[in-house]
Amino acid sequence: MKILIASDIHGSAYYCRMLVDTFKKEKADKLLILGDILYHGPRNDLPKDYAPKQVIEMLDELKNVIFCVRGNCDTEVDQMVLSFPVLADYAILPVDKKLIYATHGHVYNENNLPPVANGDILLNGHTHIPKCVEHENYIYMNPGSVSIPKEESCHSYMTLENGEFLWKNLENGQVYNKFSL
Repeated sequence: MKILIASDIHGSAYYCRMLVDTFKKEKADKLLILGDILYHGPRNDLPKDYAPKQVIEMLDELKNVIFCVRGNCDTEVDQMVLSFPVLADYAILPVDKKLIYATHGHVYNENNLPPVANGDILLNGHTHIPKCVEHENYIYMNPGSVSIPKEESCHSYMTLENGEFLWKNLENGQVYNKFSL
């Protein structure tokens, strides 16, 4: 199974369209969204082509292949307009003999760990900065942001297939980091 992992769309129709097109080109089976789907948040500038209603339409077309966790900018109102569940605080995914603890990152993160076991993976967005760090007892990963990258990173996403994580530039598909289990 191939999973495309993305975070922090923040209502950008332009980058959401690019993400949906990329999902199809990648021939991924599932799309995992790590929160912050429709609203841009008070700390961020408006992303390119801010149009949450268009984002709703694009993502609802993929409702049967999306699973999602709640970001700090996602609310119950968002759940009322989206056709897939968006209010789970986390998702736990088994991969090989490890577990991935997927969450947005505003509650659980490198400074406040969820209940991860030795060797598990903490996967979150929130910071808008792509990252992969092997800590002593766990691995931390972040796909970066689809629409509002920070610290001079690119618009990005990740894929997970056959135990290999690839970080990719959303605009040109180039792989710029990888990690294998």
